[in-house]
Amino acid sequence: MLEASATKGQKIFKSHFRKACRFSGVKFSRSHTQDEWEEIYKKGKFPQEAKKLCPRLDIKKVNKSWWKNVYEFSYEYASDSSHIPSC
Repeated sequence: MLEASATKGQKIFKSHFRKACRFSGVKFSRSHTQDEWEEIYKKGKFPQEAKKLCPRLDIKKVNKSWWKNVYEFSYEYASDSSHIPSC
């Protein structure tokens, strides 16, 4: 099994989330701190949080294998991170 990566998550966000969200990955990822993203993901609430942040996103159409990558992207570029994504 391939490991998830922030780079893959960023590409997925650009390709499949940004249009529905109507904002960049910067705004999405910076919605929470790394600890908050981690807690959301561990509780299995990441898709629901994505839907909350992007109401137009149809989470039923999101490939299940993408969630881990989008989480890694969100965690990497969280509000308490010094990294800034390019999307």
